[in-house]
Amino acid sequence: MDGLFPRERSEVAPGAVHVPGWLPVERQRELVEACRGWARGPVPLRRTELPGGGVMSVRTVCLGWHWQPYRYGRTADDVNGARVAAFPDWLAELGREAVAEAYGEGPRARSYAPDTALINFYDDTARMGMHQDKEERSGAPVVSLSIGDACVFRFGNTEDRRRPWTDVELESGDLFVFGGASRFAYHGVPKVRPGTAPPGTGMRAGRLNLTLRETGLGDGG
Repeated sequence: MDGLFPRERSEVAPGAVHVPGWLPVERQRELVEACRGWARGPVPLRRTELPGGGVMSVRTVCLGWHWQPYRYGRTADDVNGARVAAFPDWLAELGREAVAEAYGEGPRARSYAPDTALINFYDDTARMGMHQDKEERSGAPVVSLSIGDACVFRFGNTEDRRRPWTDVELESGDLFVFGGASRFAYHGVPKVRPGTAPPGTGMRAGRLNLTLRETGLGDGG
């Protein structure tokens, strides 16, 4: 969204860094096209069923490892039993660039080796409740990339889903990295802002969110 004042990068909490407009439109468009391919399979985009019987409002496709509540596996046993698409080297390199942007060049960025991506598509009614990313056996940062419609991203504390939290407006092209003291902070998306996607990204409607992670699982499960 165009604003009167430029949006500034900020450290929302220790280790949680928001970098507005990090991805150029051309790179956003490339990612959208790649995500469309991954969404077709071998494991297609799906709504995840939760253990209590509820169904998530976002639609998800995974790379490298398949996430289902609350574990990772190489095959999508809750969908079609197929092995998930490989996690590409170029996406891992983008993750290292993102960590370097957030924390500076150094060992933490150079050693970052994401091996899975959870790609979530939000339509204008989708939400994400407050949760922790804690199925990984690695404390490496999570890299989050936003494309399409803007959203309210709620970043909370590491103890529970209650306040204190900070609401951050994430727009198309924004980078958000959280690691260190904030790696296991609760976070969620209470609202998507329909009709705010900028032209040129290839997203006609909705929000695409890519999160890159290190599982720490090696070749096992």
